[in-house]
Amino acid sequence: MKPNEQSWEARERAAFFHTFTDLPTIHEDGATVIERGEGVYIFDTAGRRYLEGNAGLWNMTLGFSEQRLADAARRQYETLPGYHTFFARNSKPSVELAERIKALSPMPMGRVYFTNSGSEANETVVKLLWLIWAAEGQPKRRKFIIRRNAYHGAAVMTSNLTGRDYVKAFGLPTPDIVTVDCPHYWRNGLPGESEEAFAARLATSLERTIEKEGPETIAGFFAEPIMGAGGVLVPPKGYFELVGKVLRKHGIPLVGDEVISGFGRSGNMWGAQTVGMSPDIMVTSKSMSAGYFPMGAVLLSKAIDERLSAACEPWGEFPLGFTTAGHPVGCAISLEAIRITFEGGVFEHLRRVSPHFLARLKALEAHPMIGEVRGVGLMGALEMVANKASKASFPGTVRIGERIARAARDQGLIVRPLGGALVIAPPFIIAREEIDTMFTTLERVLDAVHHELKRQAA
Repeated sequence: MKPNEQSWEARERAAFFHTFTDLPTIHEDGATVIERGEGVYIFDTAGRRYLEGNAGLWNMTLGFSEQRLADAARRQYETLPGYHTFFARNSKPSVELAERIKALSPMPMGRVYFTNSGSEANETVVKLLWLIWAAEGQPKRRKFIIRRNAYHGAAVMTSNLTGRDYVKAFGLPTPDIVTVDCPHYWRNGLPGESEEAFAARLATSLERTIEKEGPETIAGFFAEPIMGAGGVLVPPKGYFELVGKVLRKHGIPLVGDEVISGFGRSGNMWGAQTVGMSPDIMVTSKSMSAGYFPMGAVLLSKAIDERLSAACEPWGEFPLGFTTAGHPVGCAISLEAIRITFEGGVFEHLRRVSPHFLARLKALEAHPMIGEVRGVGLMGALEMVANKASKASFPGTVRIGERIARAARDQGLIVRPLGGALVIAPPFIIAREEIDTMFTTLERVLDAVHHELKRQAA
């Protein structure tokens, strides 16, 4: 049913231009306009309640009504409502947050550089690596290695770093981007090939690619520990150990994109700890502020920090910055979010309920439309297939992900479609009973869509 012209949905349709949205869905029944949140639930303007199975966009880790975060914001707004970090000035919350993140880092840390988002953080890394290599007499090191299905942001250069087909809409990637294989074992492993053999094959292919391009032209390698926007792709056993050896051999920095997996989502503080990655630089964002303020950060190893400082000397400064980066309110919120998560029992709760989450997820593998189930911590994905034996995907015209997501929404559950996959990543505070509600609803929806497709094919 189309919304009437005075409804919030109609007003939204007339005034708002959406990002990453299935256009037929908007044309057919409009958007869902959210009015308020409570715990793991959100409520639309008609009062309908939805269990938010993707925590917003991975980021609302403490749910939608954490009063302690609102109080932290209020206190900071009353003390110092805004400031910048330019010209050797700073605020107390920004200093405290940098210290806190430095203490939590999995690598020998230098300093922390704040941004407003993960996209800005990755964009910053590109520039700082170009600056370093040029200062060290290697200006030809301009290329970046990425992986198919990677996602690193929506700015011009970070779109360039994103290994998804839709970047072609903008004439990307440019020649400075070198794309290597996606580490998706279920989809790309050879018949009879073990995970370890698959990882070794990818590492060998990476080395050959570096040698072909010329190691003297490579500025860095970007990688998510777990590929979130690619559909929660967990790397095969031994993958990052082998990749790290190849990169170290050729002096290529490894950039760990922890925008999604950082601060607990994977079941560890950092995704790098979950998958055995040893990055030289890390970027983070989403869970850092539990989604209550736009925040991002670049974590520099001691070695990279020293190299960057030396590279800046001829310029007298690091010639880059964002007006609201290191915002005192955002930093105060992030400090409180980190405290609540790691000192207030939320992370221990996540670790208690994640085995149940993964077990309920795994049980869906028996469904006739599910080809693969994958997940770690409190993040998971279902890969839908038209044929389980051949792993054949549904035709794009079926819009299988959107079809299931819309049916789930109508049953009071928000999940995220990603092409032929469905992503589930609820807030960290989700209760065991709410996990059961989420998967029971999803199983009912999968059955309904499956029966509908069978009727249409008959």
